[in-house]
Formats: sequence, structure tokens, C-alpha cells
Amino acid sequence: MTVLRIGNFSGFYGDRAGALREMLTGGEVDVLTGDYLAELTMLILARDRLKDPLAGYARTFLRQLQDCLGLARERGVRIVTNAGGLNPAGLADAVRTLADRLGIPAAVAHVEGDDLTPRHPGALAAHAYLGGFGIAECLRAGADIVVTGRVTDAALVTGPAAAHFGWRPGEYDRLAGAVVAGHVLECGTQATGGNYAFFREADTRRPGFPLAEIHADGSSVVTKHPGTGGLVDVGTVTAQLLYETGGGRYAGPDVTARLDTVRLSQEGPDRVRIEGVRGEAPPPTLKVGLNRLGGFRNEVVFVLTGLDIEAKAELVRAQLTDALAESSPAEVRWELVRTDRADADTEETASALLRLVVRDADEGVVGRALSGAAVELALASYPGFHVLSPPGKADPYGVFEDVYVPHGAVDHRAVLHDGRRIAVPPPQETRALDDVPPPPLPEPLPAGPTRRAPLGLVAGARSGDKGGNANVGVWARTEDAWRWLAHELTAERFRQLIPESRELPVTRHVLPHLRAVNFVVEGILGAGVAARHRFDPQAKALGEWLRSRHLDIPEALL
Repeated sequence: MTVLRIGNFSGFYGDRAGALREMLTGGEVDVLTGDYLAELTMLILARDRLKDPLAGYARTFLRQLQDCLGLARERGVRIVTNAGGLNPAGLADAVRTLADRLGIPAAVAHVEGDDLTPRHPGALAAHAYLGGFGIAECLRAGADIVVTGRVTDAALVTGPAAAHFGWRPGEYDRLAGAVVAGHVLECGTQATGGNYAFFREADTRRPGFPLAEIHADGSSVVTKHPGTGGLVDVGTVTAQLLYETGGGRYAGPDVTARLDTVRLSQEGPDRVRIEGVRGEAPPPTLKVGLNRLGGFRNEVVFVLTGLDIEAKAELVRAQLTDALAESSPAEVRWELVRTDRADADTEETASALLRLVVRDADEGVVGRALSGAAVELALASYPGFHVLSPPGKADPYGVFEDVYVPHGAVDHRAVLHDGRRIAVPPPQETRALDDVPPPPLPEPLPAGPTRRAPLGLVAGARSGDKGGNANVGVWARTEDAWRWLAHELTAERFRQLIPESRELPVTRHVLPHLRAVNFVVEGILGAGVAARHRFDPQAKALGEWLRSRHLDIPEALL
């Protein structure tokens, strides 16, 4: 087989339950991958494990497999998933039990070695991001299903590709091509029109899940099953390539992929070719995601209706500041969201929201102390006083951070279906991760008339989170728009358009082959998604906010 067809059936824990069956019945595919893990998911699974030591994996995968295991075996489709989470051995055993109960023979293997929690006292979970060669060992030994814990998302694709084509460590260009394909597939329907800036250009009500036809040289074609919804074009693939990335070097445990070398072309309807990807030796350390309990938080949202919105907000702030003076929470954040309109024809559109969030290491300080103080204002505050929901108990919140360890600090092993354990050695060659030198910019557009208009009329964007940082990738759809964008949307202009970023480090990375600039905003998400630091805690809509901001855009582009 000269082409390996790898599809995706899950982009997160909670994705479309029927996707596995859709991918098995919708067209030809050789391997199906399920990505269930994210920074927040690891914290959720860690809390599950505290209640039940046998838990710690994505149980929804078992329900999907119960419906589809026979179909997968009948069609010869192998399944690779990181649904093992914090307990890949436990999920592998559960899959074997399921297969036995269904009477369907299946060779089940798993990958372990990522769990470093015992080395980090106080952490709920500490897991290294492993590469794809443990997966490859399982598949080479004949596994039908491979369960992993915390591997990189792209490893779900690089592992099967390495097994199929016989790639070995050091074949950096081939591995990098598979990493790029894996990054496109990992978030499921985000590559086929989901969450897409130009969603109105296709029927995106129910996008099909993506698949990649991978070739022996590492190049690939991203597509989807015939007749499924959504679209695959250079824009959807570009958007996903920019998602949760930074500069030209995209580091991983097996290879550093050079995103600045990626070339995309529309090969046909719903077919985008990825080629030209160069790879380099991986960095000398592995990333470890550390989740720990940060403390406790509570929240109240006050509804302010009609006139005097600012004065009403000031009154309730003063009242609660006095009431909370004794308990004195470590962190108090107020945010007034002006959703109100003048002379509104509904009460809802006449109302603004005042959000209060408090945090402290002591549960009592942000629990009853806050809820009692807020409830006592019910008949003693601004006219029209009410809240979106009654204040409740304090909730624990998590904190995510990255730490780094040498490759040799993990015991990466493939545990085969017959019980054999195969050690996966660390890379023999590494390379320090340096920034790519800034590339030359295109020639600017000639001077001409401009019009004040939203950036989104000429550019797409996608944004996401990495710990406490956010990235916003912005790309142009035409060469002329790129010539303007590359010169206009500087880091300083970004700070002007996104006021939250003005006091934060903002780095711009230029990717000319993608006609894109990628911004990394450090610290905008505080201690990460689990801490719920801001209104949009994962920065999912930060790119859409940027696209809505107005600039002086050349009329020739509009």
C-alpha cells in the first residue's frame, strides 16, 4: 500500500458520539485516531482518579467501541487513541474485557511511561508528552487497538505512519510531514469547516470528520468522506495549522517540524495537498504538563437593566467591597459587560452584566462569605436587582503549567497485546529550539484610498490556548491581502486592537508560505483554562474579536 489513509473520529473528550461509526461506514480508511486529551481534560481525569483509583480514562471511548468494534475488525481498520488518559493500562484491560464479552477477537496494546506524577509532590497529574514510536511498536507487533496516555496529539498520526512505512528515528522530513498532517487532524471537524472564520461559504451544520492520505515521503492530502458536510480547502487547513502553535518551529518528542516550510495547494474539491515540510532533530527536553489545585473560586453575575448602568455597577461594587473587607479574598475581579442597548424593545437587550469572580486558597473565604454577602443585597442595592443564578458554594480550580525534563527521564514503553514490553529509546540526536530568523516581507501594496472596515473582511483567524498563553493566527486569502496584512498587522497594531494585551508580551511570527502571521500573547489566560481567568478562558474567540476590529483597509481589497 503506497498511501496510508488515517482518519479522525474525536477531537476532544465529549466530541460527536457517532463519529466512529460515520468514519467506518463513510468511505475507505486504514487507521482511525481518537484524540480525547487536553490540558483541562487531564485535570478532569485526575479528579476522577481521586474518587476511583481504577478511573482516569475517557469512558465514552468504550461506549463508542461497543457499537463499532465488530465493524472495525470486519473492515480491517486499526484504532489508535489517547483515551487512556491517566490510566492507559486500565483502559486497555477494559477494551479486552469488552472484546471478550462481545466475542470479537482483538489484539489490544498500550503505551506507558508518560506518568511522572510521583516526582512532583502536590500535583494532581504530571504527564510527559511522548512521541509516536511507542505506538509504532504496538502496531508493528500486530495490535488492532492501541491505547495511550499523554502523547502529543500529532503522535496519533506519526506512530501509524512510522509503522506502515518503516520510518525510523532521524527521518526528520518524513516525520515532520506526518506531524503536520496529525496537527490538522487532531481537532476533528476544525479541519473541515468547524469553527471556521468563513463558515458561511459551505454547509457547516454537521461537518464530516477529516482524514489524511499519507505518502511514504511524508506528504499528504487532507480530505473527508464523500457526501459529508463541511468543506476542506486551503483556508480550513491553514486555520487548523495555526491553531495553538507559535513560530516557524513546532517542537515535538520525535521531530521539530518547520511550519515555515509547509506548502498547501487545492488539489480538487475537498482535497488539500500538504508538501515541502522540513524537519529537524527534536529539542533536548520533553514537555511535562503539570496540573495542580490552585485554590477555590466563586462567581456572581449581577444583571443591571435600563438607565444608569455605570452608577448601578459602582453601587454594588462598593457594597460588596465593604461586605468582603473582613474575609479579604486573595483575588477579586470585576468585569462590566455592556450588552445593553438604549431604548431596547426587550428587557434582555436593555440589560448589562456585572461579573464578580473571587479566588482564595481558603474555601470558606470565597464560599459562604461571598454568597451570604451577595444574597443580603437582594432588597438593599440598585433598582431592578437580580442575578443570573444564586451564588453557591466555592469550586476548586486547577492550575496548569509546563515543566521540562530530559528525554531519558521517562520510561517510554510499548506494552504489547501478548504482554511483552518494548522499551522505546530516547532520540540520539537533539537540537536546541531557537526562533526562526524573521523572513523577508512581501512588497507592500501601492498607496491608495482606504476605508474603515473590519479586519475580517480580508483575513481569517483562529485562536487557542497553551497554558496561560494564547495564540492568534491570522491569514490572508489573496496575495494582495497578504502584502497588506504583513505590513499592517504588527505586534504593536495587535496591542492597539486587543487592549487586554497592551501590558503583556506579544510576539509576532511570520509564515509567508501560509500568508499568515501568528501572535503569541503571554499570560493573558492567567494560570490556564482550569483557573477560568477571563470571560473566554481558552481564548477560543480571541481571533474573532480581532477580526471584528476596524482598520483602514485599502479599498482595492474590499
